[in-house]
Amino acid sequence: MSSRRTVRRLTVVTGSLVTASFSAVMILPFTAVADDQGPGSGKGGKAVDQAPDGVRLTTTLPERISVDNSSQKTAITATVKNEGTKDSDDISLLVVGFDGLRIKGVQGCAAIAQKDLPAGSNSAFTCSVGALGAGRSKSYAVDATFDLGGTGKICLPVQSADGKKTFWQQGPVPFGTTNPSPNAPATPLLLGTDNKPVGPSGDQLPKTGAGSAVLPLGAAGAALIAAGAAGAWWSRRRPRQQS
Repeated sequence: MSSRRTVRRLTVVTGSLVTASFSAVMILPFTAVADDQGPGSGKGGKAVDQAPDGVRLTTTLPERISVDNSSQKTAITATVKNEGTKDSDDISLLVVGFDGLRIKGVQGCAAIAQKDLPAGSNSAFTCSVGALGAGRSKSYAVDATFDLGGTGKICLPVQSADGKKTFWQQGPVPFGTTNPSPNAPATPLLLGTDNKPVGPSGDQLPKTGAGSAVLPLGAAGAALIAAGAAGAWWSRRRPRQQS
């Protein structure tokens, strides 16, 4: 991409149409696709600008993703499809993260600069799809993190190459669960589900087992030891000060 074409127009629906420009600043290497994500779904998708005759562009996201409870890492497959009868012109797919879902990398795509992110988003990447043949699709492996202490949404706009038209937009649609699994290695999240935070205060995973009992007692013991040491130090200091 030449320096003259690094800035385009991006439209993302967050309740109303929000427009922001962006510049592509980094190309990330290939990322891994998560296993067992289930069938793809176009939930939360809608047509925006009219596509050329014979072209019908859509996207799908996995029905289910899995978040590692210790690292908060997850992987998502984002797919763009042409379900029409004619080939499309050159198009772009954007992958945008909101709230607790942060996009860390997308296979073969460019990061959008922080200052150019759509309003309300925390991360975004742009993928140059090119012309997509009738009945064809293209998938991208997305690396992300999900904060289980809050909610998280993802958005997939499909735009013309110049960014002036948005033919389709999926989301922002949430991933989440109403039954967190903080003590398991991973928590499964379902597309279109508002997340129920896992911690009592919604900001951390609860601890169970021996560790949860030992840590508070250890902290209390350390405090008592510190207090005792301070008292001994003070008792030694007082005679010296009086003399």
